Amino acid sequence: MTDMLKRGSIAVVGAAESDLGQVAPHTSPVDLMAQATLRALDDCGLTLKDVDGLYVAATQVRMGPMSLAEYLGIKPKVFDGTQIGGSSFMTHVAHAQMAIQLGLCEVAVIAYGSTQRSVSRAAASPREFNPYESPYRPILPISAYAMAAARHMHQYGTTREHLAEVAVAARKWALMNPKAWEKEPLTIEQALNARMVSYPFTVRDCCLVVDGGGAIVLTSAAKAKTLKKKPVYVLGVGETLSHANISSMPDFTVTGAAISGPQAFKMAGVTPKDVKMLSLYDAFTITPILFLEDLGFVPKGEGGRFVANGGIAPGGKLAVNTSGGGLSYCHPGMYGLLVMIEAIRQVRGECGERQVKGCDVALAHGNGGVMSSQCTVIFGSENSL
Repeated sequence: MTDMLKRGSIAVVGAAESDLGQVAPHTSPVDLMAQATLRALDDCGLTLKDVDGLYVAATQVRMGPMSLAEYLGIKPKVFDGTQIGGSSFMTHVAHAQMAIQLGLCEVAVIAYGSTQRSVSRAAASPREFNPYESPYRPILPISAYAMAAARHMHQYGTTREHLAEVAVAARKWALMNPKAWEKEPLTIEQALNARMVSYPFTVRDCCLVVDGGGAIVLTSAAKAKTLKKKPVYVLGVGETLSHANISSMPDFTVTGAAISGPQAFKMAGVTPKDVKMLSLYDAFTITPILFLEDLGFVPKGEGGRFVANGGIAPGGKLAVNTSGGGLSYCHPGMYGLLVMIEAIRQVRGECGERQVKGCDVALAHGNGGVMSSQCTVIFGSENSL
C-alpha cells in the first residue's frame, strides 16, 4: 500500500492527550477518546463539524468508531476500527492518508482511550485460550517479551544491566516531562533489584499501567498550511504482521520492524542518519533494543551495548523516547498513539526542557500484541520536504 501513498501529502495539525493516570471511577474509555479529540481539535483550531474521517482502536470498546461517532454527534464519511494492538494507530495514519489523498475525507481524527488502571488490566484485555501456550500458564504479555529478552541475551551477550539502562534512560527523560506518571529518579541498581516478575524482567523492565488516551488530527498538506499550528508532515509509513501468538514468532530476536522500517524509509526518502529523534514502543525494556537494531540504527545484536552508559538517555548518542515512554510517562494499554504524539511535538519544537535541537525528522514506531504487528511512521517539518 505504501507505493500508493505520496510523501508529505498529509500532515498532522492537532495532537493531545486525554487526562492520564487514574481517572474518576465513572469515566469510560470513550469519555477519554472524546476528551482527547476535543483537545486535539482545539490545538489546530478545527471543530467537530470539520471531522469527516474517524479512526479508533480499543480493547474495552467493541465497536470503537461507532461508539465515538455517537458520543461526539458526528457522521464521518470514512471510518476504520482496525485493531492490531498498540501499533493500530500507525496503521490508521496510512489508512487516513489513503482516504485523504483519494478525496474521501478532508479531516481525519485518530483516537484512543483506556481505563485499564481503574478496572484492572485483565478486565481491559481479556485473553483467549491458546492450546499451545495456555496450559503452561504464562503471564502474558510479560512472559512472551521475557522470552525474547532471554534469547537476545543468550545469542548476543545482552545483559540485565543493558535492559536496566533502557528503564533508567526513560526515567531521566520523564523527569523533564510534566505529564509523566513517574516523578522519582531511578538507578541501574534499583532497576536490577526491583521485584522480579518474569525473568529477566523486574517490575522496572515493564511498562506502566495507567488510564488515558490521545488523539491526533490529520488533513491534506494544502489545508494544513491554513491552520494555526506548524504542520507535521507524514513522510513515510510502513506496516507488517508477523504472528498472533509468541509460540509462532519465527525468530525471537528479529521483529517485523525489519520490514516496516525499510518501507517507511523508502517512502520518506531518508535514512536512519537523517532521524533526529526516535519514539519507540517500549512495553518492555527489550523492545527499544530490538527496534534500534531492526530499524537500522545499530547492527543486529549491538542494541544492548548501544544503550549502555546512557546511550539513549538525555545527552546520549541518540534521543530515544524523550517523553519517558511507556516505562515512565504513560502506558494506557495500547500506547502507539502516545508514541506518535511525542514525535509530533518534537518536530513542532514544543517539548521544552527535553526538546531535541533541530528535530526536523522524527520516527515513531508501534508494536502490537506479543511483537505481532509492527508499524513505522516518519514525521517531518516543512524543512524536510
